[in-house]
Amino acid sequence: MGIFGRSYAWRAFILACGMAWFGPAAELAAATLMTPGAADLIRKSTEPFGLSAWDLSFGAVRDKWIGVERKLDDERVQLALCDGDRDHCVSPAALRLLAIVDDARAREGRARLGEINRAINLAIRPMSDLAQWGEIDVWSSPLETFASGAGDCEDYAIAKFEALRLAGVSPDDLRIVIMRDTIHGEDHAVAAARLDGHWLTLDNRRMAMVEDADVRNYRPLFVIDQHGIMQYADAPLLARLPDRDAPSPVMLNSAAQPALISSAN
Repeated sequence: MGIFGRSYAWRAFILACGMAWFGPAAELAAATLMTPGAADLIRKSTEPFGLSAWDLSFGAVRDKWIGVERKLDDERVQLALCDGDRDHCVSPAALRLLAIVDDARAREGRARLGEINRAINLAIRPMSDLAQWGEIDVWSSPLETFASGAGDCEDYAIAKFEALRLAGVSPDDLRIVIMRDTIHGEDHAVAAARLDGHWLTLDNRRMAMVEDADVRNYRPLFVIDQHGIMQYADAPLLARLPDRDAPSPVMLNSAAQPALISSAN
């Protein structure tokens, strides 16, 4: 080996020793600099649309969801009792919802999700909050929606969120996503379910479920899970893609009203 070869080998040896010495320290420093908030954002990057999200601690959307959560706590007790004893169930709304859940439980995977999406789309009439309640934006619990038989987009999404849980889908794989319709300038809500690592959206505007990567002309704003509501840290416009689906039998109410969640949805 010539002198240049020996010099190169020596430098390589010094470099290797340096990496071995400083490597663990660098990793430790990186771990120390990773604050809980930063780590939480990284963990949440598995949310629908692959965007990070942080907990929302205030605002009208959070207040509305907290109101729904309180009702859900009571309704889950009632649904559990009716599920265990249908003959003595005193809630026709619970029985109608559980009948949909029964059909979904008999299926697996994508077919289970599709059954919930299709059945709830058909069970609820699209109606604006203003027409139904005389208010701009009202979020109804599942049994309220099934008792009235009508609702708008967030009512469909909330009912699907609960029906999927009752049908056996893990709560970790369920979300409600609030998005901005950039074409019509309205907010819209859908349920989302994770299957084999991919998020499928269950939308009252269509019977076919669409993967989040294929959703177009919407800007994701908020995401709700079993733990609460989060706001997306980044909300890029989802580029336009021609919609090849046939018109859905579930049509929107044409009387749009300005609202937190548009009453037209």
